[in-house]
Amino acid sequence: MAVAASSVAFAGAVQAEVKVGFLGGFTGGIESLTPPIFDGAQLAVSQVNEQGGILDGEELVMPTGDTTCSDASAASNAADRMVNTEEVTAIVGALCTGATIAAANNAAIPGGVVMVSPASTAPAVSELDDNDLVFRTVPSDAFQGEMLAKLLLEKGIDEVAVTYVNNDYGRGLADSFVATYEAEGGTVAENLAHEDNRADYRSELGTLSATGVPTLVVLAYADTSGQTVLRQAYESGMFTQYVGADGMVGDSLVEAVGADVLEGMIATRPGSPDLPGTAMFQEKARAADVDPEAVFAAQAYDAAFLLALAIEQNGSAEREGLSQALRSVASEPGEVILPGEWEKAVQLIAEGTEINYEGASGRHEFDDNGDVPGVVVEMAVEDGEFVRKGQLDL
Repeated sequence: MAVAASSVAFAGAVQAEVKVGFLGGFTGGIESLTPPIFDGAQLAVSQVNEQGGILDGEELVMPTGDTTCSDASAASNAADRMVNTEEVTAIVGALCTGATIAAANNAAIPGGVVMVSPASTAPAVSELDDNDLVFRTVPSDAFQGEMLAKLLLEKGIDEVAVTYVNNDYGRGLADSFVATYEAEGGTVAENLAHEDNRADYRSELGTLSATGVPTLVVLAYADTSGQTVLRQAYESGMFTQYVGADGMVGDSLVEAVGADVLEGMIATRPGSPDLPGTAMFQEKARAADVDPEAVFAAQAYDAAFLLALAIEQNGSAEREGLSQALRSVASEPGEVILPGEWEKAVQLIAEGTEINYEGASGRHEFDDNGDVPGVVVEMAVEDGEFVRKGQLDL
């Protein structure tokens, strides 16, 4: 009888959990960027649980999976574990575009699981045949590439050499950047792909430096190829100005290559608009010892909080109907819910009142592809760290 009673108690405990998985590159090209992104998502989870839990008091939990960022098999296996073993209701992630596409095609879409990526920026995500299951809280690189190109031209940099990591992220960002840069009058002296995770890029750098252009644009990852390319470019004395995008914006890059080497490096990254939700998130994040300025932390918070709201709106931890619920809680009309306002949202949902979440990184009015508008901010390396210079409106 004691064994039977304990079994019943264990079953009750299992039923009292709602699982939303997190897929991130805990190892690989963005391993230094992933922990603060995860912290952003976890902040949303802790707020839900501290304010009474989800679905009449159940606990929201967030199991994790490592995609390695660049290994499609690892991403697929991690997603398969989430979908079929952990039996999550939804997934925050993945982060790198290739990982998101692999996880979606091989596990999430077949399993009917909604994914909300806070960091997969490549235009290829918009093209998935996903049954309305893949969303993102970050704007497409079609926008970031355009903004980066215009920023450089505004600064008087009208000739560049470009190298990009040869995957969906790098190609999509490079295509957007080059198209805008050339259309606006800039000259791309060389546009060269490189493979990730190699020890030596001197051959590619030789081709790039032969142009005689002083500015090198590196569209890659801070912890793998991007770092190596910059280090070897400096060691060879090839360029005097470095430029990057969101995958390069990490202080680990500055520490690895050298603050004096990268002083004045220009970069862009998705940012947060000046909205009430942005300030509220920043306050609550700092109180919880979470860095609100970390790349994609605000977007990860929004992804997790939105999924929790959608589950509450859907009325169960079932996967069916969740994408429709997600669109409902994220879109006008409805009473505005700001970051951290979980109890208020639960009460309104219980009363049958429509809600409209306006988050830490934007309003998140999803279009037909599950994409959102967004803002891009300028970053620069100053005194050994990346600092925000301001929102781009070019």
